Amino acid sequence: MMILNTFLKIQGVASSGGEAKQIIRSGKVLYNGVVEMRNKKQLFPGDKIEYEGSVWIVQEEYQ
Repeated sequence: MMILNTFLKIQGVASSGGEAKQIIRSGKVLYNGVVEMRNKKQLFPGDKIEYEGSVWIVQEEYQ
């Protein structure tokens, strides 16, 4: 299982957990087309994450 703040760090959007949290709380991150404000939101394969014009589809579960 992957959580949103860790996902943003892996994608290079944020360099730290604190930065990822700020990005998420800015209201600019979309989870399956809806603004997501929870930094510990669980992600699953097929979920779509969007931020500032970039789009990612979660491909697999992380452990």
